[in-house]
Amino acid sequence: MTRDANAAPAYLLRGAALYGGERGDILVENGRISAVGALGDGNGAKVIDADGLVALPGFVDVHTHLREPGREDAETVETGSRAAALGGYTAVHAMANSNPVADTAGVVEQVHSLGRRAGWVDVRPVGAVTVGLGGTQLAELGAMAGSAARVRMFSDDGICVHDPVLMRRALEYVKAFDGVVAQHAQEPRLTAGAQMNEGAVSAVLGLPGWPAVAEESIIARDVLLAQHVGSRLHVCHVSTAGSVEIVRWAKSRGIAVTAEVTPHHLWLTDELVRSYDPVYKVNPPLRTQEDVEALRAALADGTIDVVGTDHAPHPSEHKECEWAQAAMGMTGLETALSVVQHTMVETGLLDWRGVARAMSEVPALIGRVADQGRPLAAGEPANLVLVDPAARWTVDPSLQATKGRNSPFAGRELPGRIVATFFRGHPTVLDGALNEPHPGSAEEN
Repeated sequence: MTRDANAAPAYLLRGAALYGGERGDILVENGRISAVGALGDGNGAKVIDADGLVALPGFVDVHTHLREPGREDAETVETGSRAAALGGYTAVHAMANSNPVADTAGVVEQVHSLGRRAGWVDVRPVGAVTVGLGGTQLAELGAMAGSAARVRMFSDDGICVHDPVLMRRALEYVKAFDGVVAQHAQEPRLTAGAQMNEGAVSAVLGLPGWPAVAEESIIARDVLLAQHVGSRLHVCHVSTAGSVEIVRWAKSRGIAVTAEVTPHHLWLTDELVRSYDPVYKVNPPLRTQEDVEALRAALADGTIDVVGTDHAPHPSEHKECEWAQAAMGMTGLETALSVVQHTMVETGLLDWRGVARAMSEVPALIGRVADQGRPLAAGEPANLVLVDPAARWTVDPSLQATKGRNSPFAGRELPGRIVATFFRGHPTVLDGALNEPHPGSAEEN
């Protein structure tokens, strides 16, 4: 059969290790995986040598800050999408704390449209739970869900929905369209003025501490509320061993709760704060080694469902200052896979199949992104990534696509490299570098 000369290019990914296991060829045609196996010459398709590479479904981030509209000095949908593609992502959920806040159908549609025009990844807006993130009045949840952006995740991330009555109402409301409330678990009265994890290091440094119970008490309350109303709850950036135990208990009771962990909480500890380098200032704060070990174990056994980057770029002046005045947050999209490989794969806690579960499949289910996180099988959408697990590279924030230079891994040597990212059958990344955006994204729904 002769391929139509006017059709989009087809690609034959030759000899990839599918999910890190059996090697096979993957034929990508017309935005889909058309065949998997021993495929010969691929009928004239462009051949990519994937020998030694691991093929995984494209990653899905449930927790990204793209800053636009309003904070384009920190990030834009375009720059954040480029960073996501380089990190192996084919879909990201953009948090609502932009300016204006994404609390109306108009704003989420604007973010959605910017993502479509950029064409690097599928940008899914997260709607605010409350008007202006103010915590007093529910936002237009139904209107955002019914908009062209089809919002299914709602969060005031950066601020806790601390009013239990309001949280209950939000959980009840999103049931109507199978939505999920993603809670930033932080009791504000227990963290007023907090600068870092409350513990031995904060006592030595004299910095106001951020107690673990401030996170754990909100999670405990909210899993009970979710059980009471029969709704879905997602817990953002779990950071303590106690939080893990509460989520584990809730799941044992059949409560519909999911949880995420960030790459930086899988590795870094509050010992780094002794340097007073604001790059290590983050919300929730870096915790103890005991917490790190608990988080890794929980991701391995499924108590924590997914890795969410909490990618939070800031202008340099907001980080290159005294600790007390510095903004909280770290970049993460372009280093996430490497950190997961270092902390989870190389330690034997996860295999590559587990990485696919935590970074592709389950995140897509949580966000109800139907065409993402799909199996590497014939007929499925061709959202996939090729990883070189043997590669080693040193993080240089100045070379990254994100506008943020606030990477906590700057100067560290990391394992694993994204070689290629395919978004709807189109290679947004080839040979580890940006290629070009999807040519038809702006016209698609």
